[in-house]
Amino acid sequence: MEIAEAVRNGKATVPGVVAEHLAAIEARAASLGAFRKIRVEEAIREARAVQDRPDLAELPLAGVPVAVKDNVEVAGEATRNGSAATPAEPASADHPVVARLRQAGAVVVALTNVPELCLVAFSDSVYGTARNPWNLDRTPGGSSGGSAAAVSAGLVPLAVGNDGLGSLRIPGACCGIIAIKPGFGMVPPPAHDWFEMCENGPLTTTVADAALALRVMAGDQALTPHAADLRIAVTPNPLPLGLSIDKEFQRAVDEAGHTLREAGHTVVPGRRLPTVVGMSSVMTWYSCAAEDSQGLPPAKLERRTRTMAAAGRTVRTLRIDGTRTRDDWRASGADLWFGNADVLVTPTLAHVPPRADRWGRRGLIRNTLVNVGYAPVTAAWNMAGWPAMTVPYGRHSSGLPIGVQLIAPPGAERQLLGLAAQLEAARPWSRHAPGT
Repeated sequence: MEIAEAVRNGKATVPGVVAEHLAAIEARAASLGAFRKIRVEEAIREARAVQDRPDLAELPLAGVPVAVKDNVEVAGEATRNGSAATPAEPASADHPVVARLRQAGAVVVALTNVPELCLVAFSDSVYGTARNPWNLDRTPGGSSGGSAAAVSAGLVPLAVGNDGLGSLRIPGACCGIIAIKPGFGMVPPPAHDWFEMCENGPLTTTVADAALALRVMAGDQALTPHAADLRIAVTPNPLPLGLSIDKEFQRAVDEAGHTLREAGHTVVPGRRLPTVVGMSSVMTWYSCAAEDSQGLPPAKLERRTRTMAAAGRTVRTLRIDGTRTRDDWRASGADLWFGNADVLVTPTLAHVPPRADRWGRRGLIRNTLVNVGYAPVTAAWNMAGWPAMTVPYGRHSSGLPIGVQLIAPPGAERQLLGLAAQLEAARPWSRHAPGT
């Protein structure tokens, strides 16, 4: 918002803003691994075009540099989706979300790294391994990890990501920034929408920026944050028995609940999620791997992808692919479980992010155990099609940020943003990773 206002008022120029960000990107790109491609010449050319627009003074994102996840089409660029097996031909047109951002005055400066086919909560692929700017030895999460790392490091103020089983919220929490997954139907989804579970959304450093970006991505829908007199269920550990959550993460959720109570909301205890929903999410995950790898040359796929796809084909053959539970949960199960609460607050992650590594060279069991071990809290709300977001709330003893997750029924994005703004006002966070 600050950048766009400065450009609209003539205190900054679009080419100047973009050049500054490109210089920062070039200086740190190698160590962070956030980008598959930096669009230097293209971005400078597009910046000049935006500067010359007659409606510059009216553009909500005038001159704002944006990075786009590499499974969202950008005209003239290949959409590699983290894989050597995908076509190298450039996209003929922008995805509607990219088109809307550009129409609003944003400039696409880079494409961000993702894991192959965006299948896991890491961001390593043949194109590089994205790292967490809070600790370069740790993953920034995934699959929108490159986007989250770029925003957290201050290399772009806004990035596009998407969320099929937590792929916005997980990296948002890993990197200490805002990420919101809108509910079903608000924003045009990515081409691979994972059985209508995957939604495009923004990653930003402030709630106000997230609200503005989501408004643009949703086709200029009114999204002024608003939250008053809500009934909030607080669940420090929403997982079925047998799965653990870090005690510091649980304490952050309790403290967030206290903050919201002081803001005037009614806070009540929440419940654990049904075990069958967790099992269904894993089977659905494998099915997505089988679906997205279909037609791609197996020899060019990584070991992780091949084994996950094989598991997906098996569960589909056995008819245990999660379809029935997923459909029931979306139709009425989530609503019945939610009860009379307006919003649910949980940890976003269960444990601190694992190491940044080449997880794609490992197989199904290792990737599944590590993914489910640290990031099992988000998938239920993709299956439901409900809006959810992560908000930074404190710091772990490891030095990494802590994220709390806010979830609400369909149509309640404004309430989520309003609550996030209240948490932001009560406990402001560092907008960027220390030292960046």
